[in-house]
Amino acid sequence: MALFNNTKSAAVAFNPNTLNIINSGTQITGDVNSDGDMRVDGTIKGYLTSKARLVLGPTAIIDGDIKAANIEISGEVNGNIYASELLTIKASAKINGDIISNKLIIESGASFNGNCKMNKPKEASINNSSNAAKPAPKPAAKEAVAQ
Repeated sequence: MALFNNTKSAAVAFNPNTLNIINSGTQITGDVNSDGDMRVDGTIKGYLTSKARLVLGPTAIIDGDIKAANIEISGEVNGNIYASELLTIKASAKINGDIISNKLIIESGASFNGNCKMNKPKEASINNSSNAAKPAPKPAAKEAVAQ
């Protein structure tokens, strides 16, 4: 019986129902990308991207931008956040950075220092160049009516 087999095994196909977990005590330096759901309870210094749902637990610390369709934050983020659908900021969250999201929930007690831009559903794309802030049009002055 051989301990090492030289034959290459077939690549495992991506399963969207599989959850990627980065546990507490784990530290990653570099960018992390996932096609599926992800939960982070550890520390990441770099960009974090998920094409699905991203959950940052209460012990999570992210030093870098994060992008995902749906994001739930209970930990700390030092960077910009881009959620194409829903961003939920829990009471224990600490965020230092700007937010671009389609929908936003901020629980009482959360700490958020930055700017926020809400998108319409058609503008929800993270890479859309129209995400820059636009000044609101001034209302026209009303004319006095003599009686």
